[in-house]
Amino acid sequence: MKSLFKTMLLATSASLALYSCTDLEEELVGEITTAVSVDAPAAAGSGSGGGDALAGAYSQLQWSGTANHFNYFSLNGLTSDEMVIAAKGGDWYDGGVLIELHQHTFNPTNAMVGGTWGSQYGAIGAINDAIANLGLDNNQTAQMRALRAYFYWRMLDMWGGVKVVTQPGQDAPQSTRAAVFNFVESELLATLGITEVTANMDLSSSNLGLDRNTYRINRYAAMGMLAKLYLNAEVYTGTAMYDKAEMAASHIIDSGVYSICGVGCSVPNLGKRPTVASDPNDLEGYAAVFAPNNDQNPEHIFAVNYDEATAGGMNFSQMTLHYSSQFTWNFQDQPWNGYAAVEDFYNSYTDGDLRKANNFIVGPQLDFGGSAVLDYASDDGNPPLNYTPSINELQPNSLREAGARLGKFSFKQFGRPDMSNDFPIVRLGDIYLIRAEARARQNGWNDAGALADVNVIRTRAGVSPFTSMTADSFFDERGREMFQETSRRTDQIRFGKWDDAWWEKPGESTDNDNGSVATDYHKNVFPIPFDAITASNGSLTQNAGY
Repeated sequence: MKSLFKTMLLATSASLALYSCTDLEEELVGEITTAVSVDAPAAAGSGSGGGDALAGAYSQLQWSGTANHFNYFSLNGLTSDEMVIAAKGGDWYDGGVLIELHQHTFNPTNAMVGGTWGSQYGAIGAINDAIANLGLDNNQTAQMRALRAYFYWRMLDMWGGVKVVTQPGQDAPQSTRAAVFNFVESELLATLGITEVTANMDLSSSNLGLDRNTYRINRYAAMGMLAKLYLNAEVYTGTAMYDKAEMAASHIIDSGVYSICGVGCSVPNLGKRPTVASDPNDLEGYAAVFAPNNDQNPEHIFAVNYDEATAGGMNFSQMTLHYSSQFTWNFQDQPWNGYAAVEDFYNSYTDGDLRKANNFIVGPQLDFGGSAVLDYASDDGNPPLNYTPSINELQPNSLREAGARLGKFSFKQFGRPDMSNDFPIVRLGDIYLIRAEARARQNGWNDAGALADVNVIRTRAGVSPFTSMTADSFFDERGREMFQETSRRTDQIRFGKWDDAWWEKPGESTDNDNGSVATDYHKNVFPIPFDAITASNGSLTQNAGY
């Protein structure tokens, strides 16, 4: 573990070891240790598409919990209204830590909060080492600065004011949230060779390239990160920057370099069961964007390279599916029966929405040969496995088959516990929605340009175009498109819905000094981990309200 971050990482990974899920049928060991390991060696090509000097730093995208349990993905998803892990008797209670996340009763000793903090700083430490010690050229240095800025954006979004450390072996004072925002912005602008985002930017002096390797940061990837940053600037700093978000998004869209994966954009369905007629031969459009063979999808601008053999860390099949679903896909290992969609979120889709069919697994389950999959320890008296959108309760005895399962990043036959689906960090569909929202917030929700951008997304989903739009209808549409991509918590905060009530989670009254401004509510940021504050010798101050 990097000595640089001793005060920030101390004891957080150790506390995580206390929380692994246990199965009533057999012992199931999660990916907790791997997820927070900051010194894990990178396999050839891990996270970068090549085994050169940058591979280790890019692999931090895998090891920082982008797509596995008990880390970045979980902390952002389980605290939102889109997914939940219900306690099934003695399985998945995990000391109450998962219930705390769902009901927003988390505190500075929550192990997932601590582990996520530690893994992000571990990634930053690895990038600082690469910049300082690997003799990088200008392009490589620019990539590393942009990647580090991305990880600091995660810290900014989750914790607000943190330490900004840029040199190995050094510490730094705690910055304000606005100062962290300024650092992320300035680093991304510097890598792009500009001082501000404008309508007619000249990026010719940028040290970032134009290569379309989606596992590397090019100019469009850095601009996409800026678009995300500016979309949330009002939350982070109190000053809206929607004009800059629009210009950053427009630069990417108007370039024509990337395209929406729609009709005719397809890959073979690696999960197909030959005797099950409902399984398509190919996955087309939205489904192809997230498939196991989605590498270099035309919609991907910057993505994490996951591979079952050489670049592990994506465990969605294990995290969400019932134990018996092993027989549907002939998995190497038995799944854990954990994550499920919140019923109201599932019901926000219409039946004709292609994303609904892709994003969720519901109904009676069939094995590879087309026979019913059975749950021999069924707790509802009905052995055939049938995923129901309704979940009977959060705790203590949620039914084992309750809840629509997360299927957006689809599965392949004979899959290993680590999946091969690339996880997009910046993709064109999101960029269209960023521009739509930025336009709407400047010009009104029925702005023609905003409607046109949203309807690009709705047309691909096979649903009728919007003729009018409100903030609420846009928020719902963004949720349907971006499910399972770690954006929902951030979106709820930006739209002032974070302290609302949802299933088994009570509404929260605002307790700030400025009245009822939702973006000032103290749980809009997570608590800084108790262990990090204790080890900092007074150089870290807890976020207000904790």
